Amino acid sequence: MTPIITILGPTATGKTRVAVVLAKQIDAEIVSADSRQIYKRMDIGTGKDLKEYSIDGEVIPYHLIDIEEPGKVNTVFQYQKLAQNAIKDIQQRNKPVILCGGSGMYIEALLQGYQSTPIPSIIFGIKGDRDEVRRRITSRLKERLENGMLEEVQFLINEGVSLEQLYKYGLEYRFVMLYLTQQLDYNTMFQKLNTAIHQFSKRQMTWFRKMERAGFVIHWIDLAWNEDEKMNYIRNILYVNRLNL
Repeated sequence: MTPIITILGPTATGKTRVAVVLAKQIDAEIVSADSRQIYKRMDIGTGKDLKEYSIDGEVIPYHLIDIEEPGKVNTVFQYQKLAQNAIKDIQQRNKPVILCGGSGMYIEALLQGYQSTPIPSIIFGIKGDRDEVRRRITSRLKERLENGMLEEVQFLINEGVSLEQLYKYGLEYRFVMLYLTQQLDYNTMFQKLNTAIHQFSKRQMTWFRKMERAGFVIHWIDLAWNEDEKMNYIRNILYVNRLNL
């Protein structure tokens, strides 16, 4: 049975790039483990970065992105079913699966379902110096706000997605919605949102540590390593685990 390789980590640590480079090297397909990227037209706020799935002129196949209309509510259980179906489809074509994302609850729930099966599941995590992660978070937020995130949220409002639903879609949609409805000024919105994302990043790491305490082995990759160093580390771990992909 082809393996499930997981790439997890807090926001703004470059998980997608690592997953895409690895997928090209081992001819794998990527399954998103992000609770919000399933929604169409919610691109910037969810950090889809779809252009990252192209490498050397090749588009790496991805799953569970852009499959639902905004406004629909999806549960962890529903995600499990969708992900299991995607994984089964990929494995039937004899390709490795790379599960990539930062939603620890979704990742843990899915992987628990494979613990009693003979399917190998190797987990890699990306983490780095807290100051560097904070810098990346703030820089990325500024870039997204300057490049269409405000317009994206306004478009969703115009489409009829309720303010209540936007509030539930996560930090970016919540705070930008408060700005667009004149409940916050821009500077206050930015500062509150920036702080909230930093706090969210810490909670993500707390969840991953909880997974380790529950018995999941996570092989940690240093954010500061260059791309070759990251790939060599991953390939060495796969080799040690007899996954010569």
